[in-house]
Amino acid sequence: MNTRPWRPALAKYRINPGNVGAKRHDENFQTIIRVAIEHGKPVRIGVNWGSLDQALLTELMDANARLVEPRDAREVMIEAMIQSAIRSAELAEATGLRHDRIILSAKVSRVRDLVDVYRLLAKRSDYPLHLGLTEAGLGMKGIVASTAGLAILLEEGIGDTIRVSLTPAPGGEREEEVRVAQQILQSMGLRSFLPQVSSCPGCGRTTSTFFQEMAERIQGHLRDRMPEWREVHPGVEELTVAVMGCVVNGPGESKHADIGISLPGTFEDPVAPVFVDGKLERTLRGDGLVDEFIELLEAYVERRYPSSGVAAPA
Repeated sequence: MNTRPWRPALAKYRINPGNVGAKRHDENFQTIIRVAIEHGKPVRIGVNWGSLDQALLTELMDANARLVEPRDAREVMIEAMIQSAIRSAELAEATGLRHDRIILSAKVSRVRDLVDVYRLLAKRSDYPLHLGLTEAGLGMKGIVASTAGLAILLEEGIGDTIRVSLTPAPGGEREEEVRVAQQILQSMGLRSFLPQVSSCPGCGRTTSTFFQEMAERIQGHLRDRMPEWREVHPGVEELTVAVMGCVVNGPGESKHADIGISLPGTFEDPVAPVFVDGKLERTLRGDGLVDEFIELLEAYVERRYPSSGVAAPA
């Protein structure tokens, strides 16, 4: 089968040095590099814990065994990953790929291993680094593990691109990986993708499902409106919204947000003050207050983030 037609369409190629073949390893590797050069594409050299170059690993393990005080096997594995990435990058450059067209990654499945391997890789090379925990797992486990590892490295200034790898739930969306990665970057103040909503945790003062449903509805409204808002309201991704559930922290949090609402908690008067830019705008009452708040939110976006002059998509 001729696969050449799709090659120019790819933005970047990825090569795993551990699975390009043992007998003709360098030759196969260089063939892919030459194709990348031909099409002017950058290459991510992605070493993976589960498919490490066995010849290199055996070489380092044998050398370690001969030491008077051998290192831990985990340390040797990490060293093998780093050497595989750097040696491959050097071979790519010797084949003709420019230094600035090379990205390195070293994927592992445990948080502590991820942090250690990338800290060392960052010290020993100046190539851009692609971060990610491979085989992170399903649902909450994968999200928490990925966030824990990536946040440490990003806070230290390590990493240029990221990937969150989650096992999709049956019928689940693969886009969840992208949303989690975006939220990690936005939570750390590195990038903005979507207006952020602050909302109360569960407690004795927020027992009403009305508060939970409102918070979910407003978050969904922001997500649904972003494709159009992004086109016509530049900067709207920086918007902050507070949806609070009682008078204890509600008014204060609402004042700190660009726009916020403080719902009545248990046993409180059925009124919901709305704050805009730190000042009380109005007080909402009744069954229609969710719709009223969304109208205020829409008006605020129009006013705060003036139209760029680009027509919204039909």
